[in-house]
Amino acid sequence: MPWQPLRLPEDQAPPRPLAVRVQSLPAHHHFPEHRHPWHQFVYASSGVLTVTAAGQCFVIAPQQAVWVPAGLPHRTASLLGAEFRSLYVDAQALAGPQGQCTLLAVTPFLRALILEAGELLPADPAGPPTPAATDEEARHLTALILARLARLQPLPASLPWPQAAGLGEMCEALYANPTDERDLAAWAAQLHQSGRTLSRHFQRETGMTLRAWRQRLRLFKAVELLAGGQDVTQVALALGYASPSAFTAMFRQTMGQRPSAYRQQMREMR
Repeated sequence: MPWQPLRLPEDQAPPRPLAVRVQSLPAHHHFPEHRHPWHQFVYASSGVLTVTAAGQCFVIAPQQAVWVPAGLPHRTASLLGAEFRSLYVDAQALAGPQGQCTLLAVTPFLRALILEAGELLPADPAGPPTPAATDEEARHLTALILARLARLQPLPASLPWPQAAGLGEMCEALYANPTDERDLAAWAAQLHQSGRTLSRHFQRETGMTLRAWRQRLRLFKAVELLAGGQDVTQVALALGYASPSAFTAMFRQTMGQRPSAYRQQMREMR
């Protein structure tokens, strides 16, 4: 199924100091690369989003969000569909992590606040609150969300994305088909490089070996597919594992829980 672009908001008023974007993203849809003069807290209340910016790729389920600083080009996509509940934050209202995208943990309390804001705060930040909220309630809710955002701690779980010619195309191919078993020598031959040169360039750009990068890629894809509702056997086969048990062992070692338990947790959040 080909990816389809989503229309970016036109003539959107700046957040004053906070706005919530509520939108359902269909499967295989994406926002093209763009930037804006305010910060964005990219979040999905259900489903999974992929956020790519500044040589990093993040796959986020409803327990995480990505902080995108003002002015940074980025794109967002959903493979299986998601409920978009992103926050736009005035750059003067909250400093936040600067310079690059940052993965953040979303607490149940912050999730509840975001969902409440989606119901009560105006879609147009320059307009009045919804009839369900008074001006005072809107101010209190906004202040509480900003205070919680300021306390969030970064998580070290991005997928570095190389920028050099050839390496990016290789990673795109592996992301599209995680079952691709071509080894370093095969990729080096395709890119007209020696295996040693390819290995050195890849590690310099990503800080990881190709093998470690592929393992993390498979983990990210597993999160994306499990949160999208696919069962453990489907995900194991889609990622190229020889058996569901081998996939379960990998997932449990890295995530601290069985993939079936993670899938059930995502189902309950939906």
